[in-house]
Amino acid sequence: MPTPPLRVELSLDEDRTLQDLRAAAGIPQRTKDRAEALRLSHRGWTPEQIAEYLGWQVATARKAIHRWQQGGLYGLWDLSRPGRPPQCSAEILSALEQHLSVEERTVNSRQLVEHLAKVHDVSLSRGQLRRMLKKKLPVEAHASQPPSPPRPGDASPSPS
Repeated sequence: MPTPPLRVELSLDEDRTLQDLRAAAGIPQRTKDRAEALRLSHRGWTPEQIAEYLGWQVATARKAIHRWQQGGLYGLWDLSRPGRPPQCSAEILSALEQHLSVEERTVNSRQLVEHLAKVHDVSLSRGQLRRMLKKKLPVEAHASQPPSPPRPGDASPSPS
């Protein structure tokens, strides 16, 4: 006897919540994709069709549906991963930013590491601190420089 197709039935509120989740800022892309997979399943798509549409393996589409069935909305998020907990909390990074904004002189990573050790009792390497600060910088800071304006005498492209 064949097994029934794996499918999700969503209430109107659940569908609206998943749609809002899909469009929300600050949500991991994997979570948004799982929400989309559930909405597609609700509309009658098979796990094979969902997997093809999202560029997943079929097992991944099935797993997303099973996660919903077992954990509901909480099943869409990834669990915390094992590993060493971060040594430097968001509060300490905020305090460091505040320190940098009032600091009158230019400081280097060695001086910042010493400051963290003395004031916050946090031991980081200079490389760790640089990586953390680089991640924390806004996207605009990582963007490449805008193109320089044309110099006099340079040929400007003619409109076609």
